[in-house]
Amino acid sequence: MPTLLIADDHPLFREALRGAVQRIMPGVQLFEADSVQALYALTDAHSDADLVLMDLNMPGAQGFNALVHLRALHPQLPVVVVSAREEPSVMRRAVDHGAVGFIPKSADSNTIGQALAAVLDGEHWLPEAALNEPPTDAVEREIGVRLRELTPQQFRVLQMVGSGLLNKQIAWELNVSEATIKAHVTAILRKLGATNRTQAVLMAGKLAIDGEGIVLPAEED
Repeated sequence: MPTLLIADDHPLFREALRGAVQRIMPGVQLFEADSVQALYALTDAHSDADLVLMDLNMPGAQGFNALVHLRALHPQLPVVVVSAREEPSVMRRAVDHGAVGFIPKSADSNTIGQALAAVLDGEHWLPEAALNEPPTDAVEREIGVRLRELTPQQFRVLQMVGSGLLNKQIAWELNVSEATIKAHVTAILRKLGATNRTQAVLMAGKLAIDGEGIVLPAEED
């Protein structure tokens, strides 16, 4: 039987989605995560899973960054975004950043069943409203490609820089030396093609949904 991973920080929604999936696919194996870090651990433990169902808005996620990073870590794992954000542009951006489908949280069991059947059969699935949506901006897609080059630790450091933390604060949080963080920041700038921390954060911010959570950092030597 197939194995599915569910990532959402709302227990009631996880329960509802679990129930819907079990009705559609009796005998399915389900594993759950309530944050991006927990999802990374889950995908490491179940890298042979058949499908990941993930929300865009949960702890550790900033727009499409977590989706992009997850696809880089486990390119063999198909990912479907399940989100309350139902704008066609958001749906199209999710697919352009590596998702194989997008299921609105308002979808009924029949729609969820159609979507799961399609993606498990190797197809892409989007609601009809998003089918004619134009492709995501080329600059944003290119930044997504560059973000895939970051290691898990570099990705985490970039997120912390984007939340306004200084190198010494990040070092304390991650229990490493400040010199190690400086080395990570240097590597991040090189891989993104950015000249400084502010530019790197602004580039990553292109993958935000509404510009949410972007804090311009103080520059450091």
